[in-house]
Amino acid sequence: MYHAIVFLPLVGFLIAGFFGRLIGPRPSELITTSLLAIAAILSWIALVQVGFGHGTTRVQIATWMQSGGMQIDWAFRIDTLTAVMLVVVNTVSSLVHLYSIGYMREDDSRPRFFAYLSLFTFAMLMLVTSDNLVQMFFGWEGVGLASYLLIGFWYKKPSANAAAIKAFVVNRVGDFGFVLGIFLVFWLTGSVAYDQIFAKIPDLASTTFRFIGFEWNAVTLACLLLFMGAMGKSAQFMLHTWLPDAMEGPTPVSALIHAATMVTAGVFMVARLSPVFEYAPTALTVVVTIGAITAFFAATVGLVQNDIKRVIAYSTCSQLGYMFVALGVGAYGAGIFHLFTHAFFKALLFLGAGSVIHAMHHEQDMRNMGGLRKHIPLTAAAMTIGTLALTGFPFLAGYFSKDAIIESAFARGTGAGSMAFVMLVVAAAFTSFYSWRLYFMIFEGKPRWGGAAHHDHGAAPAMLAGAHHAAPNDHGHGHVPHESPLVMLVPLGVLALGAIAAGFAFKEAFIGHDYEHFWKTALFTAKDNHILHAIHKVPKWVVWSPFVAMVIGFAAAFYCYVLRPDVPGQIAKQHEFLYRFLLNKWYFDELYDWLFVRPAKRLGTLLWKQGDGMIIDGLGPDGISARVVDVTNRIVKLQTGYVYHYAFSMIMGVGGLVTWYILTRG
Repeated sequence: MYHAIVFLPLVGFLIAGFFGRLIGPRPSELITTSLLAIAAILSWIALVQVGFGHGTTRVQIATWMQSGGMQIDWAFRIDTLTAVMLVVVNTVSSLVHLYSIGYMREDDSRPRFFAYLSLFTFAMLMLVTSDNLVQMFFGWEGVGLASYLLIGFWYKKPSANAAAIKAFVVNRVGDFGFVLGIFLVFWLTGSVAYDQIFAKIPDLASTTFRFIGFEWNAVTLACLLLFMGAMGKSAQFMLHTWLPDAMEGPTPVSALIHAATMVTAGVFMVARLSPVFEYAPTALTVVVTIGAITAFFAATVGLVQNDIKRVIAYSTCSQLGYMFVALGVGAYGAGIFHLFTHAFFKALLFLGAGSVIHAMHHEQDMRNMGGLRKHIPLTAAAMTIGTLALTGFPFLAGYFSKDAIIESAFARGTGAGSMAFVMLVVAAAFTSFYSWRLYFMIFEGKPRWGGAAHHDHGAAPAMLAGAHHAAPNDHGHGHVPHESPLVMLVPLGVLALGAIAAGFAFKEAFIGHDYEHFWKTALFTAKDNHILHAIHKVPKWVVWSPFVAMVIGFAAAFYCYVLRPDVPGQIAKQHEFLYRFLLNKWYFDELYDWLFVRPAKRLGTLLWKQGDGMIIDGLGPDGISARVVDVTNRIVKLQTGYVYHYAFSMIMGVGGLVTWYILTRG
């Protein structure tokens, strides 16, 4: 069964990728989607067998490589954590495949698109089923490659190419730390296999290692380096800049890669290596701090964005911060629980956004929308459910997982935990505000499309409509919005069901009374880690704080975008510096451009023109060829075409020869 789960997407990639042009777009769509649907069904069976039964196992595929004393197997580590990730990856991927049949129906390169989707899914499955760090790194880089291909799928768009390159380069920064972490773990334990690493780490808790001139605790250093890789892949603060730009790819790509699967790879990695991180409390404090800052930072930026997909992208970035806070305080079950529930409602929001974009004839600027609920009621209902789940409305998916993380941050009791608690509650209020802002701007109010005026009717649909974007384009003008086809609405319905029920159905297994039976040995917690018990003893005001934050955010959005739509523009004018600061994403792109991009380009230009052009080519092949040309140009001048010139040359030659003979034979 596990062979089928992992390799069916690979089969789909090979068929669509190599034979797509031969068999045509429709068979490519149907084959890849069918194979993913089978893999998704088998994944749910695996979750029942492993999580609620005793199906934990190890599936040996082959001996991958052997060098000296290091042997690396290609094997599947099947435990509850793997089974949960299999469900997330294959369920979302199969629904995205199905959705893409409708969304991409006008594209001429559908076989290539579906091949890339299946390749990404296979690489992600390799990552989550890995039995050692090298196999994880193989899947890690595989999803990076597939992400590059999917973000730049519309390669004729310069912005898509730039976004793909940016994602690839930024992730390489994090991956450099990941590789160093793998090297250090191997140096410490002599192995890259999880079981052998986990067995030896407790004895290495006090081992030191000298790195960049300082003496470090070896386990702490290894965890920090590994977490650096997680920061890049999961778009954490300072390595987050690639995520919003990745929205240049088709919307199904955003749902698959940047909502439910690839960006959660870092969260999965930290949870998988929990037996290592538990012996590195300093590293866990760093994880908490980075996660809390990311949750707050991304929520502030999401408040003022105008592109529907970018708002949801920053929401993803913020929710990933929540997950890392949970991991950092030792509530690994809560972190993975939020990963699980988030997959449903965030994929729902992204695919719902795609349905809106489809209805609006590829318009993505929310300032050109409004009043769409009457035209696309099913999409509006799906987006409402996704928004409620994201903001933590009682008894929906996000309510159980998100609140558990906030409570665990408070229960941690340390400085980092208290700081994280405050930042997460504030981020929850911001999340509610920008989520409902998105909903009201799209589905409520007067239409701002077709023949309607854009920004001069006083609605100020963004927080100062003209501050970032100039006059919006005319996409959608003269086009009446329409509901998406059934092939796009069915995935929305399935995801909506998950956004409603996933939290209530699985809360006892992930973080409740069935925790130990469900997770078994998949997640490791130290003997003194009682965080999941502590969250049940926090004060009532802590329990109510996320709900209060959600209500405040909703009330503020309702007032600003339904009752008094002129208020956002007034606030933006009064606080223009703060508005521009948030609209420009804290100026991280400009800062990195000044610190890294421009110096790198200047250095490259110097090496190109001075080093390569003047020195290497000038003194090497170009210089030698130029000297040969100079000599031949002078020799060519001897070829005049006059007979008496040649006779004179012959006489001079004979005279020289005779002179040489007389002098040498003297």
